[in-house]
Amino acid sequence: MKLPIEYTTSLVEVSHQATAIEKETGVLPEDIAWLWPRLLSCRDQVLADVENKKNRRPSPIFPEPVDSRFLDLPEELLTTSRSEVERMVEVARNFGQKNDSVVVLGIGGSYMGARALFEGCCHPHHNELPREQRGGHPRLYFEGNNLDNDTMAGLIELLENRPDEKWGIVVISKSGSTIETAVAFRIFVEALRRHCQKKELSLGEHILVVSQEGSNLWRLCQSLGVPEANMFAFPNDVGGRFSVLSAVGLIPSAVVGLDVKRLLEGAVAANEAFRKNDPAENLILKYVAICHLMEMQRGASIRVLATWGKRLEALGLWYDQLLSESLGKNGQGATPLTVVNTRDLHSRGQQHQEGRRDKLFTNVWPTQERLPTLRIPRWDTDEDGLNEYAGRTVHELLNAARQGTNQAYAEALRRTAEIVIPQIDERTLGAVFQFLMLATVTEGYLIGINPYGQPGVEAYKRHMRQYLRKT
Repeated sequence: MKLPIEYTTSLVEVSHQATAIEKETGVLPEDIAWLWPRLLSCRDQVLADVENKKNRRPSPIFPEPVDSRFLDLPEELLTTSRSEVERMVEVARNFGQKNDSVVVLGIGGSYMGARALFEGCCHPHHNELPREQRGGHPRLYFEGNNLDNDTMAGLIELLENRPDEKWGIVVISKSGSTIETAVAFRIFVEALRRHCQKKELSLGEHILVVSQEGSNLWRLCQSLGVPEANMFAFPNDVGGRFSVLSAVGLIPSAVVGLDVKRLLEGAVAANEAFRKNDPAENLILKYVAICHLMEMQRGASIRVLATWGKRLEALGLWYDQLLSESLGKNGQGATPLTVVNTRDLHSRGQQHQEGRRDKLFTNVWPTQERLPTLRIPRWDTDEDGLNEYAGRTVHELLNAARQGTNQAYAEALRRTAEIVIPQIDERTLGAVFQFLMLATVTEGYLIGINPYGQPGVEAYKRHMRQYLRKT
């Protein structure tokens, strides 16, 4: 199965400086060749720890738990657990059909992947379209990801100002005790209770839950009358930031009609590519090599993920969490930064062009647009000077900006890599999610960091509760 994405390093020719650029600021082929045996060893250990976990054996590398089940979860869901996926899709789509709006409550990995899929695969203005133009699917909103009074109150006000429409909640929390999501759930359930009472509806029928069986949230939803058919287990041995290809991401995606089978197929293609030994074809290990060597040899401790176009910004924000929580431990770990170009070339571009050379830029470049092609019209008047480009598409201009930016960065001795994808769709994003998760885990093994768990995040939660109890 062919991986539906490409990964390349930008080798922009800048006259006689090209060789110097590679030697001073880039990664030479012999550097990758030197690192390759270690990468293969790390890859093999990642795969071995998947089997160790299945057989309840500890990892020989890390004393802490290794929640590695995410790796072969796509294959499992497409084969042995196919009936469960079919149940997810059926319940989620029925839920979407009977509700005009659906609010997804979750934080971190419990919502970021779903948001990335929604923004990437649905119409950019999905929620503003009439229902028939949304394919009969509901509007989708994301909350419970911040303690922000005004955004929650504003969304409830919006929902209540549509008295003739029905709405529901999808709540996602592995433990059920994350305070941001728990608080939002209580608040939105109260609003939903009022709504259901007015319309003589069952409260429980308008809630879907994804959580660990037996968690506080699981028991709470049972007490609220949520039917068993509307409850889905958060998979064991899968951390939140690795859960996008489980019910965590599949349920919200199916609510708005996305093809979850193709999403999983894209991830399977990434797994197959990861298992290959051939350095020329193993794009995931090549990505790890470039990122690691740029950080270790060139001081590129900041990884800028540049999405070309707005539709993949949420993918970048998902990756921010993945990289930060997985590798940001024991004084190590590169700092992720998501930018949207060309928008952010007019804000961060100056610093990236002439600031510190501590960054590796990775473009995420979709080669095709999904909606009707827009072209620059020719006018009789030309005060803006655009007649020169009349007939050119907006996508052509974006591509020229990308190439121009790569050239400018190369001239300033700054390195660029690219993840090239075809049209943004479920299969492509499934491959990208798995690509980045596998790369992150492998790099953790490479630098001696357990990429699973996030002990630092738990500290703020503990102190927050202490402060609340004092006041």
